[in-house]
Order: sequence, then C-alpha cells, then structure tokens
Amino acid sequence: MTSVMIVEDSVMMRLMIAEIVRTDPEFEVVDRVRNGCEALEKLRRSDCDIVLLDMEMPCMNGLEALRRMRLISGAKVIVVSSSAEAGSSAAIAARREGAIAVIAKPSGTVSLDLKAKKGHEIVRACRKAVRLSGTA
Repeated sequence: MTSVMIVEDSVMMRLMIAEIVRTDPEFEVVDRVRNGCEALEKLRRSDCDIVLLDMEMPCMNGLEALRRMRLISGAKVIVVSSSAEAGSSAAIAARREGAIAVIAKPSGTVSLDLKAKKGHEIVRACRKAVRLSGTA
C-alpha cells in the first residue's frame, strides 16, 4: 500500500483530493494537513510515499515547503494548485525544486470540478511517482 499525504488549506479540497486518491486501491491517504508547516512536522515524525501539495497556503507556501521536504523526506511531491498552470512561473519553480508533476486545478482555488476534470490525471501521476504500471 502506497501512503499519501494531502497538503491543502481548503477543507473541501482536502476531502475531494482524498476521494480522488481513494479511487485507486493501491493508495492510502495517511494524512491531510492544512499547510506546509504541518506537513513538515508530520514528515519529520512519519514516512509517506507521496505528497500532494498546494502552492498557496498560510504559514508556509508550497514552494518553500517543497524545498524543505526534500531535505527531510524521500516522498515524491506532486503539486496540485490553481497557481500551477502549465508554463507558469509557479509550475516551473515547483519542477525546479523537485516536484515530479504539476497539475493545475481547473477552476481556481476551490475547484468543485477537480475530480471530473483532473481526477484521472492525479491518480495517474501518483501511480507514475511510485512506478505502478497501468491504471486502477
């Protein structure tokens, strides 16, 4: 079982992303946290395989959290953020800092259509991150 942490300041988006991840039986959501500070604290105490990371959060933004995560964890980081449109400076910076994938939320910060429009892409990125072949 592959463990996944969701780092997202919106309660609704945390729930929605967890629902997307749970569509694949290979993945288990082990933590859902509100910001980069909480994510780093959890990563220091436990191990997880994948982190799904928002970029715009209080306490510590996603880019700074990503930089620090690389120092304390081997988790693969996938950015899921409204500020991460393909080719944007945020997407380029996230890739430069080690994100293995960057997925833009389709309708802004709270994207109620995330599952319909990007759910398959999120699961596929998670599977690729840990080298699982095929789809669930």
